[in-house]
Amino acid sequence: MANNLGLTVKPVTPTTPEEEARVAAWIDTAEYREKNFARQALVINPVHACQPLGAELAAHGFEGTLPFVHGSQGCASYYRSTLNRHFREPAPAVSDSMTEDGAVFGGQANLHEGLENALALYKPKMIAVFTSCMPEIIGDDLTAFLKNARTKGIVPKELPVPFANTPSFSGTHTAGYDAMLLAILQTLTEGKRVEGRCTGKLNFIAGFDANTGNYREYRRIFEAFGVPATLLADISESFDSPNDGTYRPYPGGTPLLEAADSINGKATLTVQPYATAKTYAWLKDSYAGRHAALPMPIGIGRTDAFLMKVAELFDKPVPDALRAERGRAVDAMTDAQQYMHGKKFAVYGDPDPLLGHVAFLLEMGASPRHVLCSKGSKKLEKELQALLDGSPYGAGCSVHMNRDLWHMRSLLMTDPVDAMIGDTHGKFAARDAKIPLFRFGFPVFDRVNKHRAPIIGYQGVINMVTEICNKFLDVRDETCEERFFEMMR
Repeated sequence: MANNLGLTVKPVTPTTPEEEARVAAWIDTAEYREKNFARQALVINPVHACQPLGAELAAHGFEGTLPFVHGSQGCASYYRSTLNRHFREPAPAVSDSMTEDGAVFGGQANLHEGLENALALYKPKMIAVFTSCMPEIIGDDLTAFLKNARTKGIVPKELPVPFANTPSFSGTHTAGYDAMLLAILQTLTEGKRVEGRCTGKLNFIAGFDANTGNYREYRRIFEAFGVPATLLADISESFDSPNDGTYRPYPGGTPLLEAADSINGKATLTVQPYATAKTYAWLKDSYAGRHAALPMPIGIGRTDAFLMKVAELFDKPVPDALRAERGRAVDAMTDAQQYMHGKKFAVYGDPDPLLGHVAFLLEMGASPRHVLCSKGSKKLEKELQALLDGSPYGAGCSVHMNRDLWHMRSLLMTDPVDAMIGDTHGKFAARDAKIPLFRFGFPVFDRVNKHRAPIIGYQGVINMVTEICNKFLDVRDETCEERFFEMMR
């Protein structure tokens, strides 16, 4: 065999079925697990996306805001399609389509032309600019580019154009969310701090939360308290608006004037301290009122802490309606605990929800055997370990920082568990291990309406208990030899 240069081409050596079977069996062994955990230069199926995707989600949370990708069209398509597939809703965003010319000469011309076209076609109230890999690698100066755009009259003086540097090759989607949210709040609140003024409102930051049901549950809780709240980066309508036959490019979002006045709020609360670290550090120095950072209210204990903090910040008692909800959630846990007690789970995901899921499992008497985060820190590792050490059900459980889902597969095959909790990308590891995957996370592509059911608060406890326990009952029903399992005549 030869090519047109007359060089001999080595034929592909076929892999025999016997060799395939041998390797398939070997990757399930402890020997392979040791080699798998020793690798350093390769990531296989990571449990995170890139920074610009998180930046786009933050941008969608504000009224009339057009997310603008300074970078290639292909990158922008990835961010949009990921959000499209998770929410099954449009994710309107634009790109200045940098190509080889931009990589050589810089992307200012692309940015200016893109801004001009976006303003003419889509008439946004705000444009949120963020970067992909190419402009970050060549060192594009967005501060100068945008200043020049205003000087040339491309961008009106009154139009807010916050921007964030979000290189795809470092950090994760939560870091990009944090960077974009910080840029938006800095831009909108500039010069708006008024000494002695108080809006009387709670500024609430949900963090990178792709569950629209959670936002609605937060708002319902605040309404039960009688606490006026500004949800900063509110995507509840952006990605869950009514289908009434009329397309709206900018449904919902936090009103820009309300976001601008948030700097004069009575209190500010974030429930994703890992996903909003930079934003929270800045607003503690810049925002009026009191400030607090709490874990996500997943499970009974963390929901209790959340409600008590709201009560403290506004000097209000916890409403009777929410106390009754707590009782119902505890009752639901009690009714179902025998189906989760002693079960072993593998859990993976972003730092903030990961902590919540581990806490919830421990409350149910389940064992979070393998806890994995593909972009974690020593601080997160210590917090997770302390959570496990504080419960008898955490004995024998392990925390794995900066690992991926191929590492998780090795854990599942050598130290089996009963189920997994995480996003869609873990489905093949779960399938190999022959266990169910409970899709609480982002993204979820292969199920519908998951983002509409809250998993925070007492209602979230009921939702999670119901889904998990009913699946275990389904498995038992389908495999149990006893014909009348759980039935009486």
